[in-house]
Amino acid sequence: MAYGDLEHEPCSIARPVALLGDRWTLIVLRQAFAGVRRFEEFQTTVGLSRSLLSERLGRLVEADILERSAYRDERRTRHEYRLTDKGRDLYPVLMALRTWGDKYLAPDGPFQVYRHRDCGGRAELRHVCDQCGAQLSVRDVCVEAGPGLERS
Repeated sequence: MAYGDLEHEPCSIARPVALLGDRWTLIVLRQAFAGVRRFEEFQTTVGLSRSLLSERLGRLVEADILERSAYRDERRTRHEYRLTDKGRDLYPVLMALRTWGDKYLAPDGPFQVYRHRDCGGRAELRHVCDQCGAQLSVRDVCVEAGPGLERS
């Protein structure tokens, strides 16, 4: 199967991978969650070529993950990129990657610690059952066909 074919797969993992699956898109999103909004800030903090960065930002705007809005600096009109609701909903995805990276790719400990602004506790992701609240692992979950698969 070709990489581009993933966006048409009847799979809720394959389709996001087709959109977000290259490393630069995820790094651009990391920066957006860190408050970066302007093209020049993205370029400086990510170190990506202008053309590649422009393509990644354009793809995220087209997918309604970022919205592009104009602002005026001292010389001309420029654009900034802000996360949409759809984009903000990707936060747990990036935090799941961070949690895995902290566990397996940071032998000296996390590179950054994420804390709750109000109480200072560590921010953690939990995968739980929506009915009983039990914490889940791969051994606790079974997969079955959903309504989207039945209609495709």
